[in-house]
Amino acid sequence: MITDVPGVLVGHHERVGDGWATGTTVVLVPDGAVGAVDQRGGAPGTRETNLLEPENLVERVNAVCLSGGSAYGLAAADGVMRWLSERNLGFPVGTKPHEVVPIVPAAVLFDLPRGEWGNRPDASFGYAACAAAAAGPVAQGTVGAGAGAAVGSLKGGIGTASEVVGEFTVGAVAALNAAGEAVDLSTGRAYAADHGGFGVTWPSRAVELPSRRTDLNTTIGVVAVDAALSKAEARRLAVAAQDGLARAVRPAHTMFDGDTVFALATGARELPGASHPAVRPAALDALCSAAARVFARAMVHGLLAATTAGGMPAYREVWPEAFA
Repeated sequence: MITDVPGVLVGHHERVGDGWATGTTVVLVPDGAVGAVDQRGGAPGTRETNLLEPENLVERVNAVCLSGGSAYGLAAADGVMRWLSERNLGFPVGTKPHEVVPIVPAAVLFDLPRGEWGNRPDASFGYAACAAAAAGPVAQGTVGAGAGAAVGSLKGGIGTASEVVGEFTVGAVAALNAAGEAVDLSTGRAYAADHGGFGVTWPSRAVELPSRRTDLNTTIGVVAVDAALSKAEARRLAVAAQDGLARAVRPAHTMFDGDTVFALATGARELPGASHPAVRPAALDALCSAAARVFARAMVHGLLAATTAGGMPAYREVWPEAFA
């Protein structure tokens, strides 16, 4: 899980049922982390992404907020900022401990049709997700930002994965909510099935599923590593994670998706070869390759863990034999 990266915490808050199917996921880094972002697709909903450009002042972020609710859901980041400010965590702008501005980039996905209109995350969702954040196991499926997610014809969800690369750990959390399909509907096999053991027996049975009411979507997530990276190097990690996204859904990065991946580098370990022009890029490349793999795996985990909500059938109910 992404929390296998030391210093990374994850919390969810969601409402499902009684006209609700939406939520918020927060990735907290209380000690701060170098942040970066890569955004693709034609319909992004984001906040505080410009400051992550390598040429801009702020290098370290305190949290990343992932939320449902389309552009309305960006309000969840206000609650994250309040939670952090109460703990004096943020970019110092004065001489006193409380004189800080928490740095909270955010991205949202479109899940409005899955609940009643007006039922969407606000600042209270972000605050509650922070309060629930922990360094232990991360709940997956129809929770947090994945509560109202959909992928193609199926229910989407939150998933997470990690991988050890030498002395480093690379982890990802993804809210799977794409216009494209994550599964070959002629077989039931996930497109990214070859990226790891998922504890299922992939079926070989075609199904026909009804199309959903809208093609508006967006997959959002975070990839994290315990390496010391610059903002430009961290962005390469986010770029690579987008490759994992494209392996997991077809098509990816459409005009109706606002696919956004953030990268966090906690800086616990230095990359080797700081004084050698070839060694450091090679070490970074290995981390980027892992970022693509873990992001793809996180998306598959979100698919497999999801349960029906908001009228979208879950994979585990369409192909129950996979879990037998």
